[in-house]
Amino acid sequence: MASTDVRKVSILGKESIHCGFHLIPYIVKIIIDTLPSSTYVLVTDTNVGNLHLHGFQKEFDSCRASTDARFLTYVVAPGETSKSREGKAEIEDFLLLNKCTRDTVVLALGGGVIGDLVGFVAATFMRGVRFVQIPTTLLAMVDSSVGGKTAIDTPHGKNLIGAFWQPEYIFIDAAFLETLPAREFSNGMAEVVKTAAIWNETEFAALESRAAEIFAAIQTPSANFAGRTESTRSAAQKLLLSVIAGSIGVKAHIVTIDERETGLRNLVNFGHTIGHAIEAVLTPAMLHGECVSVGMILEAEVARQLGVLSQVAVGRLTRALKAYNLPVSLSDPRIASLPAAASLSVSRLLDIMKIDKKNSGPQKKIVILSRIGATYEPKATVVADKIIAKTLSEAVKVVPGSPSKSPIRMATPGSKSISNRALLLAALGSGTCRLKNLLHSDDTQVMMNALVELQGAKFDWEDGGETLVVSGGAGTLSVPRDGNEVYLGNAGTAARFLTTVCTLVQTQSAGQHTVITGNARMKQRPIGPLVDALRANGSSIDYLEGEGCLPLSIAPAGLKGAHIQLAASVSSQYVSSILLCAPYAAEPVTLELTGGQVISQPYIDMTIAMMKTFGIEVVREKDPETRRFLDVYRIPKGAYTNPTTYNIESDASSATYPLAIAAITGSTCTITNIGSASLQGDARFAKEVLEPMGCTVVQTATETTVTGPPVGQLRSLGLVDMEPMTDAFLTASVLAAVATQPPLAERTLKDGSRPTTTRIIGIANQRVKECNRIKAMIDELAKFGVETSELDDGLEVYGRPISKLKQGVSVHCYDDHRVAMAFSVLGSVIKDTILEEKRCVEKTWPNWWDDLENKIGLEVEGVELPSIHGLASASRPTEDNSQASVVLIGMRGSGKTFIGELAASTLGWQFIDADAAFEEKHKIGVREFVQKNDWPAFRAAETEILQELLSQNSRGHVISLGGGIVETPVARDVLKEYTKKGPVVHVVREIDEVIGYLGAETARPAYGEPILDVFRRRAPWFADCCSYEFVNYTGVLTSSSGVADDDSTTAPSLLSIRDEVSRFFNHITGQQPNLAKDKRSYFLCLTYPDITPALPHVQEMAAGADAIEVRVDLLRSPQDFDKIGACIPPTSYVTDQIAALRHKTTLPLIFTVRTVSQGGQFPDHAEKEAFELFLAAVRLGVEYIDVEISWSEKNIQDLISRKGHSHIIASWHDWSGNMSWDGKLAEAKYRIAHGYGDIVKLVGKANELEDNFALHHFVLRRQAAADAKPIIAINMGVDGQMSRILNSTFSPVTHPLLPSKAAPGQLSFAQIQTALHLLGQLSAQRFYLFGTPIAHSMSPTLHNTAFGALGLPHKYELLETATVGEEIKAAITSPDFGGASVTIPFKRDIMPLLDELSEDAEAIGAVNTVIPKKRDDGSSSLYGENTDWRGITQSIKRSLPRSILKPEAALVIGAGGTSRAAIYALWKLGVDTIYLFNRTKASAETLVAAFPQVKIKLTDELGVWPGNGPAPTVIVSTVPASATSLDRFATEALYLPSTLFTASNGGVVIDMAYKPAETPLLTLASNVGNNWRTVKGVEVLLEQGYHQFHLWTGRHCPKGIVSQRVWTEYSS
Repeated sequence: MASTDVRKVSILGKESIHCGFHLIPYIVKIIIDTLPSSTYVLVTDTNVGNLHLHGFQKEFDSCRASTDARFLTYVVAPGETSKSREGKAEIEDFLLLNKCTRDTVVLALGGGVIGDLVGFVAATFMRGVRFVQIPTTLLAMVDSSVGGKTAIDTPHGKNLIGAFWQPEYIFIDAAFLETLPAREFSNGMAEVVKTAAIWNETEFAALESRAAEIFAAIQTPSANFAGRTESTRSAAQKLLLSVIAGSIGVKAHIVTIDERETGLRNLVNFGHTIGHAIEAVLTPAMLHGECVSVGMILEAEVARQLGVLSQVAVGRLTRALKAYNLPVSLSDPRIASLPAAASLSVSRLLDIMKIDKKNSGPQKKIVILSRIGATYEPKATVVADKIIAKTLSEAVKVVPGSPSKSPIRMATPGSKSISNRALLLAALGSGTCRLKNLLHSDDTQVMMNALVELQGAKFDWEDGGETLVVSGGAGTLSVPRDGNEVYLGNAGTAARFLTTVCTLVQTQSAGQHTVITGNARMKQRPIGPLVDALRANGSSIDYLEGEGCLPLSIAPAGLKGAHIQLAASVSSQYVSSILLCAPYAAEPVTLELTGGQVISQPYIDMTIAMMKTFGIEVVREKDPETRRFLDVYRIPKGAYTNPTTYNIESDASSATYPLAIAAITGSTCTITNIGSASLQGDARFAKEVLEPMGCTVVQTATETTVTGPPVGQLRSLGLVDMEPMTDAFLTASVLAAVATQPPLAERTLKDGSRPTTTRIIGIANQRVKECNRIKAMIDELAKFGVETSELDDGLEVYGRPISKLKQGVSVHCYDDHRVAMAFSVLGSVIKDTILEEKRCVEKTWPNWWDDLENKIGLEVEGVELPSIHGLASASRPTEDNSQASVVLIGMRGSGKTFIGELAASTLGWQFIDADAAFEEKHKIGVREFVQKNDWPAFRAAETEILQELLSQNSRGHVISLGGGIVETPVARDVLKEYTKKGPVVHVVREIDEVIGYLGAETARPAYGEPILDVFRRRAPWFADCCSYEFVNYTGVLTSSSGVADDDSTTAPSLLSIRDEVSRFFNHITGQQPNLAKDKRSYFLCLTYPDITPALPHVQEMAAGADAIEVRVDLLRSPQDFDKIGACIPPTSYVTDQIAALRHKTTLPLIFTVRTVSQGGQFPDHAEKEAFELFLAAVRLGVEYIDVEISWSEKNIQDLISRKGHSHIIASWHDWSGNMSWDGKLAEAKYRIAHGYGDIVKLVGKANELEDNFALHHFVLRRQAAADAKPIIAINMGVDGQMSRILNSTFSPVTHPLLPSKAAPGQLSFAQIQTALHLLGQLSAQRFYLFGTPIAHSMSPTLHNTAFGALGLPHKYELLETATVGEEIKAAITSPDFGGASVTIPFKRDIMPLLDELSEDAEAIGAVNTVIPKKRDDGSSSLYGENTDWRGITQSIKRSLPRSILKPEAALVIGAGGTSRAAIYALWKLGVDTIYLFNRTKASAETLVAAFPQVKIKLTDELGVWPGNGPAPTVIVSTVPASATSLDRFATEALYLPSTLFTASNGGVVIDMAYKPAETPLLTLASNVGNNWRTVKGVEVLLEQGYHQFHLWTGRHCPKGIVSQRVWTEYSS
């Protein structure tokens, strides 16, 4: 055997852990020499086997002379799925089959899965045999192989069945890591960092500082077995072995003391309690170490929350893990982009944590760090769910009260402004500088990382991380290695400072550039003035995306210096950026500031003062005559000399929050390390803002103390100029919101403003911070009921009493730390104020929420926000984009305004027309502007408007842009950038319709070229800039008159455009994604080559279905119609087909491209074309996309990242009949599909009936798992029909009208329901109509026809009684009661018998529908609903002329019970004014009193509207037809005048009377109404009945069949 040097580690008294390089010969020899056996069995997986199995086989073969033992190998499938009961049994069967005995030695060669699985086999085979661990991954080397834990997984969780069984040896061959992917190496480093964090601070410090070296150690292959001996071992190999052995040594020591994990061994589970819960949801997409990495940070935050761990330690741990490319939060894009991430709710994670081996009963245990290298207890600590939940929650609320720690004495974190300047000065300086009180935050981390990337300085930590040691680079900077970009997140200070720093970089070779970039918001924040100044000075800087913003490409050309002019009216950071770098320019710098008032002068003064401390003195020039300072600075050429120590002041901006809490709660707070001598302008906040508001302020040079007045007694400020402390305006604003006392006399506004006014000026720069802060404060204060007004350079806030402010407000924080902390101040006095994005405070005060509780004494609770599924926009993953404004683009005349106003109405958002905004800003029409200034000037101004609209209205708006917005590259870049944040929707309309419209339109200037040419030029730009397409067929597939054809005697032939707008925009924004509900569901498979001829029958065919599948592979465009075999339909044709189908149904669509090999007709090789179609489906807002898992992972993952709120069905079809549901193939395919899809679809082929039982058991096992997803699992063929009957998620169904079945063995919906009934899975139920008289009711016809059409075994019957008595009580308590309709006179009498009423039924005061519901405990309850109002609402929406976006006024005739439903329906539709007429005025007044929230006006005469109000466009009559007349002289009936129908745009009139069909009111509307649509009472009955049916059965009613039968019956 070749000479081998190993490093041995002792465990449990034996040196059984051997570490080295290239150990295979050594391993075999040691095993044979010391573990004699008749049989050696090596178990590995296919991945590792392909790399190393041959080496072991060769070595064992070479030892044949010394032993006659057998050497057997067994190879399993890679991945966690092998670590199961079935996987264990297969290995055991192999051992038994090969007659292995008790002397067998089992070798586990592989990662943690192999080690755990094989170890458990060894522990139980023959009651225990010897085994050896040979781990091949870093994670297994340092963690799972050490300590004797063995286990398998079950559907209930990981590692729940296993044993402690110590291996005879653990061989650590670090050469195996050379073939390990970088991600797997990082995965293992999570455990290495963990071990150092709990045990050894010195080791942790080495890991912190040597990440690059450790990574390099595995990236250099060792040739000729280098490293096997000490003499051939490189420095990198020695470092790697030292890291591994050191980590193993700690774990081995702990295991030796506590082998069976009774206490101390718990410590190695740091990060695992939460990490395992995350892993249970995200596996296999995220690796164990990655989940534990996030878990470590979250558990460290738990320790910080408990007051045990400092933020310094949390920051160090975060930096260390990031250095090894590990995620540290659930918002990491690698996690957030995963479909499964939507399931990471607090409740789900806490539920998973219940099953943890460390727990004591229901009590959860977490390893609590006390500092780096030590734990709070020598075991895991019991932690309350409430504390864990607060850490996990994405939102918080402050519990109002008086701070229990008052008088408070505290320090705030180090100043962000000073920290960033100090980091940069020390890095550019020469010598070593120790920075004390450095802010540990996202911003400073970004600055440090950037300086490391630029190789400008070296950073080390002392004093347990309290002191940062900076070894300055004396101005020497290099282009980042390997062309890496410098990523700055949303750190504005770093972005501006580093722009100039990068000009100082020295070049190593021609063509090099430094690229600095940031997140989506950073790419909107301006940097243009600084770039302009540097360019003018000779620097080479290019914009890579939008003009005036990051990312930038900066050439290493040096800073020329001399005279530099800079516009400094937007940000003082531009000035500081040049000042800080100026000493290193080629010539001494004279910096002249231009452009008017300089913003935030105190920050410039701060920079100059700090430069002086580091050895460079800046001179500010004065006017020789007035001796006033000029905005001209002279900076000498030189170099910074680092002071030995630099103490960073506490952050004055952050200090405003605890001081403001003292002010608003009437308590006392002292902030140390900030006083009158501070460098920071915000230190003036206490004296210049809080004192005038009525606080007592005491300020020394180094301390500030504030005592607030009694609660509710704050004074308004009147006028306050906050230019010296702009960041503090947010704090002032929330105080001003509750400031109700008049201001001091000298501050009183003299312009007649109300006395509670606070007018804040001098803060215009706050519009270009992390968000538009002025707009943010206005919008969020409005939620509390606080009025504000926006000014050019500030805002006015009008104070209100605390008791008058709205409670329970959810504050959106715009990912802005200052917004979150400011509103937490308001939350201290306003109950249930929720701060939505708690983690944004990590920018400057990461432990703010902990300090609020631990140091200030206000309780803080975690809040779990409603889950928003699909956190990816159609272009890429984003943060929660459900409120991001929608932008509409498209040709003029495409209907953007109409669609936009409808969308805004349905979403409850505001609509903005960019043309109107343009005209408001420029005080001139678009046509006139173009005539006066020409097109280029207009396009530039239009783009400026676009940028302003997106910046100022980024949430809750629908913004319609001009058709030519895509004509300029700059505007296109802005739009493309916005798709990363919110939807950009291209409104598409038939070009002939557009041309027709533009021929008559005069408001906009003429193109000056053929419209068709303009369309062709813009079409690719629209496609490039949009993330969605809305096809507007308003002028093509519907009547152009604006009135739908009278289809009252049939089912609706067309959906209202309102329905499709509502479906589309609610879905793409995530407000109400159009997805099937969580119940037994079905989809209809459309198999037409052209769908349009079948459109009249779609509703009939889809009856009962929850979705419709479009088999895109079967579509054939006209030119391909005769083609046989594989075919690729054009995207444009597919789009037309989808749009046509959308016009017939609001059911979700499933977009399927089935390949030839999977049983379809799409070419197997055409992957590019398939994914182009998938992306088209995303753009069209298709709800489900069926993606075969056989496509490439890269393309699937890209689609997942773009899918928005669409769901992926990850599918696999086995046509061979060879896939066994209890075999490895099905398991493997399931795992792959589970990783990709929101829904898993596996299709096999049944050869016999028993195959369906195997499938059923497979599904039950999958559904029992903690990470279960909806699964479609069926067998094809006649023998597989039972699987289709029993499948619970999206069973594919056919219909007799279809040309063919999509797959062999498909059944119709009705057939499946019949079969379910026969199998006892669908019980027959009885439904009733309660009321009197009801003999002639159409309801039995309606519902029984629907039951029969869908194959449901139910029966609807009349139950006519005089009262709500025993007969009705017996019916509703019967076990077979399915539901009931309730009519006059029992709609109120039934209510006492019900357990719960809907909000609608309570508001109306009547119930017409009774629904039995199952409680969680299995008992039944009765739920009362009212669908009358929904019938009225749907009739109005379907019939209202398109010219009427929202009815301004409506009329209700009558004041009975049905009138209540009518008024409620009109109110829900947003009608501003409702006129009410009733002959008996007292009844009408009673009705008005019942709806205090609705604007109802009584009218004494029909046709005469109170106060000359607008004529109604909706009329609802609820009186009997016999009580009305067209005869002016009738005495016993109500006269209906023709003046009812004077509304110029027409409208809709509904007569609720059933008989006769043509009532006097409807006759009058038909004769005299211009553009009026009539709705008969039976139509409303049908609409409310459809909804009733859906409430009872969960199925959509087959409207066509039902309405036809009802009308036939009615007419007879």
